[in-house]
Amino acid sequence: MPPVKRASTDLHPVLTLGDSLEHYASWPRPTVIVSDGAYGVSGFPGDPPTHEGLAAWYAPHVAAWSERALPSATLWFWGTEIGWATVHPLLEQHGWDYRSCHVWDKGIAHVAGNANTRTLRKFPVVSEVCVQYVRKVLLESGGARLPLKAWLRREWERSGLPLRHTNEACGVKNAATRKYFTQCHLWYYPPASAFEGLVAFANAHGRPEGRPYFSIDGKRPLTGHEWASLRAKFHCDVGVTNVWQEPAVRGPERFKEETRSVHGNQKPLKLLDRIIRASSDPGDVVWEPFGGLCSVAVAAFGAGRRCYSAEIAPGYHAVASSRLAKCAPRPPAEISAA
Repeated sequence: MPPVKRASTDLHPVLTLGDSLEHYASWPRPTVIVSDGAYGVSGFPGDPPTHEGLAAWYAPHVAAWSERALPSATLWFWGTEIGWATVHPLLEQHGWDYRSCHVWDKGIAHVAGNANTRTLRKFPVVSEVCVQYVRKVLLESGGARLPLKAWLRREWERSGLPLRHTNEACGVKNAATRKYFTQCHLWYYPPASAFEGLVAFANAHGRPEGRPYFSIDGKRPLTGHEWASLRAKFHCDVGVTNVWQEPAVRGPERFKEETRSVHGNQKPLKLLDRIIRASSDPGDVVWEPFGGLCSVAVAAFGAGRRCYSAEIAPGYHAVASSRLAKCAPRPPAEISAA
């Protein structure tokens, strides 16, 4: 079933029945990717029986994400601890930069009644992880592809100007040399206004033969807006840490067939809303490559983001389609206030 064509201003989620690999190229480039796919526990047909098969399972998806994601994109990777650790080298290989590991603590009520620690020889597991990655952006300067921190310094050095003049360019006493041009781990990403000051000063006073400075095409410098768009978005609510204490989904939010859950690992909308709002702005595009019941799409719609989802299992797709059909349009004022 092909996705319904809608105007770009329509925030209603787009859901496709099929393999997401066949649709990445046609989806708009994402600011957020929420991956909740294979865990290596035989959880669904095609899920490897152990974590050892996960790298091969994810390889084509990670390659596609790396090709299509915006420089400002954030990837949220859900899995078991060992499952994520197995896929981590693959993500690094494709230019994803580890930011933080978040632990979903489902609480003691999640422990199955038959958790026999004598047999299992470990403490009962009540958690899984959601790991945050951002794009590792590289820009060219002097024939070398450099991370943003090194590129910024190299471009200023090319101008031939003393480093102390960066403070004058930014209109600060010493913050530019101490924060924006430090070579240690305490580097600060210059805001757009400071970057524009550096660009203007270097191109006005730097060596004429090296102009334009802070350019990626050799024709014109980057604008402050373009510079800001190279950094992943992040908004952190006060009091939220990397340990998320939230019970497993139950009650009206849980989809069931008689007494049995439709999906074995349905994610709480509260947590999905948290990560989507933390790493995007209203109107941004969210990808949900492994839809399941499309909880990501529901959370994205509620937050005023555009979500593109794919689900390969007809049963899950049918439930998700019915669920998304109930998402009512929201007035722009309501989205802005959310």
